[in-house]
This record gives sequence, C-alpha cells and structure tokens, in this order.
Amino acid sequence: MTAIPLGLPRRMVEFTVDGEVARVPEGATVLDACRAAGKDVPTLCHGDTLTPKNACRVCVVEVTGSRTLVPACSRKAEPGMEVRTDTERARHSRKVVLELLASSADLSTTPGAAGWIEEYGADPGRFGPDAARTDERPRVDNDLYVRDYGKCILCYKCVDACGEQWQNTFAISVAGRGFDARIAVEHDAPLPDSACVYCGNCVEVCPTGALSFRSEFDMRAAGTWDETRQTETTTVCAYCGVGCNLTLHVQDNEIVKVTSPHDNPVTHGNLCIKGRFGYQHVQNRD
Repeated sequence: MTAIPLGLPRRMVEFTVDGEVARVPEGATVLDACRAAGKDVPTLCHGDTLTPKNACRVCVVEVTGSRTLVPACSRKAEPGMEVRTDTERARHSRKVVLELLASSADLSTTPGAAGWIEEYGADPGRFGPDAARTDERPRVDNDLYVRDYGKCILCYKCVDACGEQWQNTFAISVAGRGFDARIAVEHDAPLPDSACVYCGNCVEVCPTGALSFRSEFDMRAAGTWDETRQTETTTVCAYCGVGCNLTLHVQDNEIVKVTSPHDNPVTHGNLCIKGRFGYQHVQNRD
C-alpha cells in the first residue's frame, strides 16, 4: 500500500476575542476564530474558496495596538492578540458601510443583509435620492444565468473565480474608475459574444444575487421561488470520471439549480457547464 502524506500538523495560536481565550491553527484568520467562537461578524466579500480581497469592509474589528480597524477576513491570528468585535467604533463603521452599500446597490437578495441593517441601525435612505446607483436593468442574454448589476457591490469575487484563482478564463474584469467602475466582459458585450465558458463559478461565489441562475431569476419574477420548500441532495456528477460533487436544489419535485460543496476536495465549489447547468434531461417527462 502507498502511504498518503497528510501534511505536518499546524501549531495552535492562542489569543483573546472579546476577553475570551481562543485557539486556532497557525495561519487561520481572525474571522475563522470569531466564527469558531460563535461570534456573528458580518461579511459580504469573504469567500471560503477565494483569497480575501478586503473589499466590503463590513467585517472590521478592533485589535489592541492597531491604529485602524482591521478586516477580520484577512488578518491572520497572532499569539497574544487582543481582538474586540463589538465595540462602538467597530459597530459604527459597519453601520456606515452598510448604509453606503445599500444606498448604492439593491441588497434585497443578499443573505443576512436585512438583519445586519436592522441590527446596526443603518439608514441607507439618509443619503437621499441622489445617491449614486447603477439602476441598470438585468441583462438576460442567455438561458443559463442573469447579470443584474444593480445588485453588484464590486466585491470582485466573480473576477477572482473567473481569473487566476479558479477558472483561468478571464472573461470578467472591472471596467471604468471611481463611480463608473463596474463588472463587465470584454467591450461590455453580450455574454454569448464573450470568452465566458458558462461554468457558473462566478454565480457560485456572488454574495448579493447580482449573478443568479436563470431558473432562479425567472421563478423570483413569477413569485414562485421559495427556499423554505427546497431540499438539497448531494450526489456525484455522471458526465465524466472526475467525480465532482453536485448539490441538487429541488422544489416541487423539480431541480431549480445546482451548486457544489465548497469543502469537497475535488471541486472546492467549482463545476463545469455540464455539471452546473446540464440537468434538464433528468426531469424530462416526454
């Protein structure tokens, strides 16, 4: 038998979070430690399969000795560090960030956003009707997924997933600067005319619904989308021999979308066009 190396064990780092002792493996982030301790530190741009981008700044915490608030999603835990997650300074910063994001983008389909806005007393409307918004109509130019840039917060997760971190297709990038910055394909073309290979990995990591499955978009428009009635079943994709895991989301005995477990060692949440979108034959009753 061939021995499979499991890697060297990592040392444990001990520090305090809100006065409580926390121990995490070396290399873990403050956010990892907070979640392990049951602390609700909100974040939008963090992805468990991507390198932290520090874009949304909703997860900031106070660290003793640091002049500024630090993003918990990327700050590595250090021995003896003192972290405070619920100080007035951190809460005020999160409140303002949520106000800025919600005043410039539609967060109605962002999981957790409504609860955080209420928790921190954020008032996006205080910036008035002239707040810079995209207010762009959803782009429905293919049968697989929809681009609704009115919900985009420029977290860059789709750019990273399409680029060197996963797909290496580089179909998506940031165009423009300042208030004119936006996510776009080359020459801002329709998706079928771009380099997109329709893997849907950008949809997988989008935190706000700016990128969504066409099936979900249509059902939301019809008022029939109901996650409380959906079941999830994980299976193995049968298209090839790679062994990708699929999570089938089923509502009313119909597959409404397909995702992949982020902790799966084969896919890490990523799929190809066949695995993510090629399920129609399963429910063809003709």
